[in-house]
Amino acid sequence: MKYILGKKLGMTTIYNDDGAQNVTLIDCADNTVCGIRTKDIDQYEAVCLEVPKTAKKKHRKEFRETESTLKVGDEVTVDIFESGEKVSVSGVSKGKGFQGVVKRHGFAGGPATHGHRHALRSPGSIGSAYPQHVIKGKRMAGRMGSDRITTKNITVVQIDIEKNIIALKGAVPGVTGRIVEVHTQ
Repeated sequence: MKYILGKKLGMTTIYNDDGAQNVTLIDCADNTVCGIRTKDIDQYEAVCLEVPKTAKKKHRKEFRETESTLKVGDEVTVDIFESGEKVSVSGVSKGKGFQGVVKRHGFAGGPATHGHRHALRSPGSIGSAYPQHVIKGKRMAGRMGSDRITTKNITVVQIDIEKNIIALKGAVPGVTGRIVEVHTQ
């Protein structure tokens, strides 16, 4: 299994033999192994990577790995990946704040004519009188976004080993500047 942490730099277009491709650039500099979890001590096996988030804070993430040759203090760089390889990217999606049912769940809303005055984007009835409370999980208005998302089967288009930047085809979760995890399945 291959894995690395990186900061999303944004999207751009790369022109190559396949034509124009929209890619997301991820800066994967300063990936350091900060811990090794073993079955004897921790009851599971994992490798813990850390990357600086700001000047004082660091972002850490454990990757479950059974056969790892890494040691604490080792650097992980983008040269472990190859162009054309399929990877998964995990991150926190953009937050959209408090949204209504039309945007959040795709409700159609009410008709704009024939006696409907102010009920265009309302949810309508939410249930009967019994059981006298809103059922848990009912699709209603509320906070949208800021969820952990994993996008699978993203192609690695290009790798810049000198700058430690990886270019992935298409969009990846999160806003510019947020830490994402790039890993193989």
